[in-house]
Formats: sequence, C-alpha cells, structure tokens
Amino acid sequence: MGITPGKDWGSRDSEPEGLVVANSNQDLWNILEKYRRSNETIPVIGLTGGDLWRTLGGTSQNNRLSSGEAQLFTVDIGSALLDGHIYWFASHLIARSPYWLGRSWVAANVAHRKNWNIAPRAHPGDGLLDVLESNLNFSNRLKAKSRMRAGAHVPHPDISYRRVKSEQTNFSRKTDIWLDEVKMVKAKEISVRIEPDALRVML
Repeated sequence: MGITPGKDWGSRDSEPEGLVVANSNQDLWNILEKYRRSNETIPVIGLTGGDLWRTLGGTSQNNRLSSGEAQLFTVDIGSALLDGHIYWFASHLIARSPYWLGRSWVAANVAHRKNWNIAPRAHPGDGLLDVLESNLNFSNRLKAKSRMRAGAHVPHPDISYRRVKSEQTNFSRKTDIWLDEVKMVKAKEISVRIEPDALRVML
C-alpha cells in the first residue's frame, strides 16, 4: 500500500526468490517496459542505483539487498500516452528542447533527477505525479539550475508546480521525450496518469 499519515512506510524483508536487480534508471525502465508490454506480473525489483533508489534513501553505503536488512516498498508508476502510443515510467517523464531552453514539461514520480532535486515535494508512494512546467530564458535557466541540487528552484514565478493524478498537455511541435532518462520519441500530445501501488521494490 502507499503512504498513510502517521504510519511507517516500507517493511524489512529478506531477498525474495526471483528478485530482479536494477542498477540504474535505464535498467529499471527496461524491466518495467518488458513486463508491462507483455502483460506479465512484474517481479520484486532490487534497486542499487537510479533516481527512484535515491529518492527512497539509497546511498552507496547502504546496499542491503543480501544482508537481511533490506526494506520492501510498494510504489507508484506513471503511464504516458505520447501521440497515441503508451509507455510507462518509474521516475519521471521529461519533455524539453536541447539545453532546457524554452518550454520544458516534467511529470515526476520521484524527487530526484541525477544530482537535481527537481521535484522536492514528490513521493513515489503518494498516488500523485508532480508536474513542473517552465519557459525560461538562458539567464533564468542558469539561476534555476544552480538551485536545483537543493530543490530551491521552486517556488519561482516562471515555473509552475502542481500535484495531480493525471494531466494532459501539448506542444506546438514535436518535442524530445525522455522516460527515466531514456530518450524515447518526439511527440506533441502528452497525457500522463499515476498507477498507484503498481511496483514492489527493495533496497
């Protein structure tokens, strides 16, 4: 189950049989895509890297998968309809032009994107996506980038931030789309929604 106010989230567990390990965003995305595309049950995924791992508190010093100290979490995933084609993501969808200039649009299930705390209010077990939209010039982009490591780029008058279960947007021309740091397609029409409690992970 997702998070419940006043209750602990996650439970200590030993490594389950059939555990699949993801060392990066791309590893996790590949697993998610494989099982969702074939309509199979996704196994428990052991995380040792990536943005979901980091948001859940992962560090290079706490790889506990084989120690009996691992924590099991049930997390949400996002689904995205991009120009009529469906995809999934565990961490974030990013639609942007090169160098993040001009309009950028992010749907985040986690707080982190590499070294950036891009969506500081995001939690992968709260049943919501954090959507950020900006249209920054070069100067404001540099200022926002310098503040993203600490999550201090919001609030900002040129960055909208909302928390939603689903949302739609469109671009005037086809724009590059990244899912969990995997460059996927160019698309104009984007529709996203949260799928609560869709994935079990350990770290």
